Amino acid sequence: MKINLPAVLAEVHAAFDRYEQALCSNDVAVLDELFWDSPHTLRYGAGENLYGFAAIQAFRSARSPAALARTVQRTVITSYGETMATANIEFLRAGSRPGRQSQTWVKMEQGWRVVAAHVSLIEA
Repeated sequence: MKINLPAVLAEVHAAFDRYEQALCSNDVAVLDELFWDSPHTLRYGAGENLYGFAAIQAFRSARSPAALARTVQRTVITSYGETMATANIEFLRAGSRPGRQSQTWVKMEQGWRVVAAHVSLIEA
């Protein structure tokens, strides 16, 4: 297996950057597009455990769009072969504790999709 093929890394970075922009601007349609539409998809949030795309979609559509902007402090993206990657970041959000996010991305027929995500906050 080849790790960090340049073309694959470029694709995943582009998908991740698109996700980050959609998250900070509360573009729910793009966020929904970038998560795998499957009951197998999961997202563990800072205060919620979401199992399946429908639960993730419902959470995003009901969430307040206020104070979603954040500053990414560190990004580590690693690709494994041509169809799987992980994206991990550390971030800061005004008025909140530092956070971290992990995502597993898989290249589907429709393009790169998040199949699992985890967000947590760190004690200051």
